[in-house]
Amino acid sequence: MIPIKLVILDRDGTINHDSDEYIKNADEWQPLPGAMEAIAKLNHAGWHVIVVSNQSGLGRGLFDVSDLNDIHAKMHRLLASVGGRIDAVFYCPHAPDEVCNCRKPKSGLYEQIAERYNIDLKNVATVGDSARDLVAGASMGCEPHLVLTGKSAVLKGRALTSEFPPGTQVHADLAAFAEFFVQREAVLNERLA
Repeated sequence: MIPIKLVILDRDGTINHDSDEYIKNADEWQPLPGAMEAIAKLNHAGWHVIVVSNQSGLGRGLFDVSDLNDIHAKMHRLLASVGGRIDAVFYCPHAPDEVCNCRKPKSGLYEQIAERYNIDLKNVATVGDSARDLVAGASMGCEPHLVLTGKSAVLKGRALTSEFPPGTQVHADLAAFAEFFVQREAVLNERLA
């Protein structure tokens, strides 16, 4: 059996514009430039894309699950229009003060992915715009990739602090990550041929 090729992406600030006021409906959800095409590029290279996202706006009562479903339906439609897809979305619905294991930087969402796909997440790429995104994945053995969009846009030109997992690789945006990732795989495959 060939193992599944998996990439795990954060949503807000990585795929779409983020907001301190939360993304509460489909109208507010706007993809970052090149993000939809980046996901399609990963798909076309054989990668399955999973999204993991803290959605504390649900726990805070700022929007409900039907609003979240509308947001994700829009994301799926826009992806389909460029030949891309997201295989699954895992999200934490809890507010920060609720006790849960799924709110990043805890690893619960990643544990759910490992269980659902029956795989070890060691060396699976995880991409996000904050330390907590990467800490959650790194705790399960994922390879951390930071994009300098969303919350981390302020880090452009700066060295990463110790809050980021060791070995964190930095990319300008999701498109730059996808280009790097697909090229790296092509080089590895060429060496193995």
